[in-house]
Amino acid sequence: MQTKNPISIKMSLKIIVLAKQVPDTRNVGKDAMKEDGTVNRAALPAIFNPEDLNALEQALRLNDAHPGSTVTLLTMGPGRAAEIIREGLYRGADNGYLLSDRAFAGADTLATSYALSTAIKKINDYDIIIGGRQAIDGDTAQVGPQVAEKLGLSQITYAEEVLNVDETARKVTVKRHIDGGVETVEGPLPIVITVNGSAAPCRPRNAKLIQKYKYALGKQEKNGELKHADLYAARPYLNIQEWTVADIDGDLKQCGLSGSPTKVKTVQNIVFQAKESKTLTGSDADIENLIVELLTNHTIG
Repeated sequence: MQTKNPISIKMSLKIIVLAKQVPDTRNVGKDAMKEDGTVNRAALPAIFNPEDLNALEQALRLNDAHPGSTVTLLTMGPGRAAEIIREGLYRGADNGYLLSDRAFAGADTLATSYALSTAIKKINDYDIIIGGRQAIDGDTAQVGPQVAEKLGLSQITYAEEVLNVDETARKVTVKRHIDGGVETVEGPLPIVITVNGSAAPCRPRNAKLIQKYKYALGKQEKNGELKHADLYAARPYLNIQEWTVADIDGDLKQCGLSGSPTKVKTVQNIVFQAKESKTLTGSDADIENLIVELLTNHTIG
């Protein structure tokens, strides 16, 4: 009796990409800070957080390798942050959710991770949650690990490449870049992964997807006179979903400023300028004076 070879079936994955719209820190000016200690995002150009783009590319590669998978973007911000969802759709993501509510405003990493993890619980269908290592407006690298803790999931940080997903064992193999070298680790699904900026850059926008999603809008963006209004009933995929605190059954006390124990004291724009040269001896006094000068003019510290 001849036995048939087993058929290898690729596992379809449910992937959530945590992404953030951040102020372009190359353009920080005197109006970058509000009196309450929060960033004045309206005064700065907004961009897709760079390391979140690296994370999106890893998600899209998994999508390519595992037919039937879905890539969902999740972001939090004002109505204009729907642009992050569109940018993801242009590159190959399937859908996205925008957490947008005045109650979310002023969130530190603790309140942000609470909102994101609560939204993920509402989505309730995921194998891999992936995001950038950190955002350029805070540089804390805390949100991804905090989301993992709140969801009770394993986590792999500093990832450079998702090497493999084992369908049978329900585990993922990841190459991560750490101080002193590179290591390969495994983790069980579902899992949270944060990605370094040294990972592969995100693919460019796809021309066909731009044409498909160029009119995609969030609820707040539809206020006022709406062009092509007939499209949104005929093409539901053009409606970017927005969730408030109530939509995700969130606790107001854990959202926004009320849920944020961390406060920013000040934001400064430091411009380095070349001045006259100095010759120092190796004496302790010269070295001490140099350190005091560098601290005073914010070159260090």
